[in-house]
Amino acid sequence: MRVRRTFAFVDLSGFTALTEAEGDERAVSVLSVFRSTLRVICSRRAVRIAKWLGDGAMLVSVDSKPLVAAALELKFAADSSHEPVAVKCGITIGSVILLEGDDYIGHAVNVASRLCDMAASHEVLALSEVVSELPAWGMAEATDEVSVRGLEQPLHVVRLGLHRPDHGAIPDPVCQIPLTPDTAFDRRRDANGATLLFCSDSCLETWVERPSTFVLEEPGSIRELWMR
Repeated sequence: MRVRRTFAFVDLSGFTALTEAEGDERAVSVLSVFRSTLRVICSRRAVRIAKWLGDGAMLVSVDSKPLVAAALELKFAADSSHEPVAVKCGITIGSVILLEGDDYIGHAVNVASRLCDMAASHEVLALSEVVSELPAWGMAEATDEVSVRGLEQPLHVVRLGLHRPDHGAIPDPVCQIPLTPDTAFDRRRDANGATLLFCSDSCLETWVERPSTFVLEEPGSIRELWMR
């Protein structure tokens, strides 16, 4: 069966060096935090983790916007951490064959994997058509035409990032992404009347449904572990 999906491959850059320098146990600890963080992000944004790939993962989504937002949130969380590793990512959109209900075969999957391989530490690379799926707090930082191993035609590739306001930024209370009124999905007031800005409907829903599901700021949470 042929379906249209958005794909991302994410990888921990610097993981091999970390294993050599600090040992297997330390590397496994960092990998566990990475996987836990990714699970939290993808669960909240309704993105499927199709498979784990050692120190990386393959993500898939029917809708493009949640997956792009999830990749950028993961980049933000990793870039904000004190760990000696970074995230790199490749994103594509395309029609592929869904095989036996749980595997995807096609050009879009291959290109997403190649883009992740090509990305440097801290980079999110995507095909140009992904730009229209960026959240308001995301941005296209650079565009280039690149040759990809195994493909005859070069690809128009965009490096994606987050807007970093110089001043007046308010962090989303759930994912901590810095927002301004112009880049926020929605705004609310807390019990003290302070302005709250949310990056997406998923973060807003998480906040509204607290405390039963809002655990990111509790001691020992994924966010706290990653930010150490």
